Amino acid sequence: MKTKIGLFGIGLDTYWAQFDGLLDNLKGYQEQIKSRIAGFGVEVIDAGMVDSPVRAREAADFLKSQDVDIVFLYISTYALSSTVLPVAQKLKVPVVILNLQPVANLNYEAFNKLGDRGKMTGVWLEHCQACSVPEIASVFNRSGIQYDFVTGYLQDEEAWHEIEAWTEAARVAAAIRNNRLGILGHYYGGMLDVYTDLTKQSAVFGTHIEMLEMCELKKYRDEVTDSEVQVKIQEFNIAFDVAPECEPAEIERAARTSLALDKLVKTRNLGSMAYYYEGESGNDYENIVTSVIAGNTLLTGKNIPIAGECEVKNAQAMKIMAEFGAGGSFSEFYLMDFKDDVVMLGHDGPAHSAIAEGRVKLVPLSVYHGKPGKGLSIQMTVKHGPVTLLSVVEGKNGIFLLVAEGESVAGPVLEIGNTNSRYRFSIGAKRFMNEWSKQGPAHHCAIGVGHIADKIEKLGKILNIEVIQIC
Repeated sequence: MKTKIGLFGIGLDTYWAQFDGLLDNLKGYQEQIKSRIAGFGVEVIDAGMVDSPVRAREAADFLKSQDVDIVFLYISTYALSSTVLPVAQKLKVPVVILNLQPVANLNYEAFNKLGDRGKMTGVWLEHCQACSVPEIASVFNRSGIQYDFVTGYLQDEEAWHEIEAWTEAARVAAAIRNNRLGILGHYYGGMLDVYTDLTKQSAVFGTHIEMLEMCELKKYRDEVTDSEVQVKIQEFNIAFDVAPECEPAEIERAARTSLALDKLVKTRNLGSMAYYYEGESGNDYENIVTSVIAGNTLLTGKNIPIAGECEVKNAQAMKIMAEFGAGGSFSEFYLMDFKDDVVMLGHDGPAHSAIAEGRVKLVPLSVYHGKPGKGLSIQMTVKHGPVTLLSVVEGKNGIFLLVAEGESVAGPVLEIGNTNSRYRFSIGAKRFMNEWSKQGPAHHCAIGVGHIADKIEKLGKILNIEVIQIC
């Protein structure tokens, strides 16, 4: 289902009889805006031109009935704020005000040669979008209406990049709101930073939390057939560079668990999951949980992110990154290289294989550090180039998003059967480490490719939560 984006233009009905062609020209510009926004893969719900308080009420009712996620308010010419406020009050969704002139600058010489001051005024009104900007802001400020501006002109690619980012943020907000996040097992005992208030997660993001049982996963695993296992092993060989030292029995064990995970995700209609379990030594559940990494990596690579250690907050962060198309790999701080001024982050367990530098390796581990058992693990580095780090933070005043932009850079990594990468930040490794940590995130974060802090900032505005960017 496409995200619904509301659109309406504003003008002043008094002008239409005074200036021939003005209304038609303004409607033409609005049609251009509608077409360009629709090109971003969203459904545009256009309420037309609002030029009077009566039309404002009609437009508000129409857009409300369509359940739009955000609304773009196009200032086509000067308009009374009384035609704007009723729409914003009724919708109660973020309003993005489009202050877009038809052209970057007026041809002043041609304009002044028109000779007829009436015609000249009509042309000016076609280009006076900025006139209403402070008036609308004043009224919205005093009314507690959430809004933002995009200022530019119709062919201004910088402005359109910003508009597209708003549509992406609205789409991601809708995806998170409709997401079903599974919780399998329990927290890693003693990681107090990881514990979270599930009610707050649902209240802020709209996410449905689905509690899962290990016995359900075991049931699906017991039902797996040998022929299904062979197909899954083929998928492993396509997705991973399987190390020769991986024992066939371990590969088969991981394949059976992967199939059970697929069935669990499908049956419960999950879009993400957080998990952790220990179990008694030799227990069936321990056998399952020590063989989940390969299957969970496949799911994460398909944008169904799986966070280990039952880090629900980071499952949310990973889902946000995945919905933005940035990947979102489960990470924690590994060590610092003060000589190269980089911070190394990585994690054991599942990774986002779609954002790897080269092929993802599937390797055996004789021991899972800090966890029971042994089995297969993932070894990869995040693709070199721009990256964004995201943490969903539960602070003393509520939930907020913590963001940093950096670069994944080449260099030596720890080949210990984990994901780990080298990251460089504009503010330097020392300052980054201090400023990131002072915000109080859990020790996990999600890392995605590309610089998307501007999109995450817009997502925060749509969700009405704070976004703090470190660099």
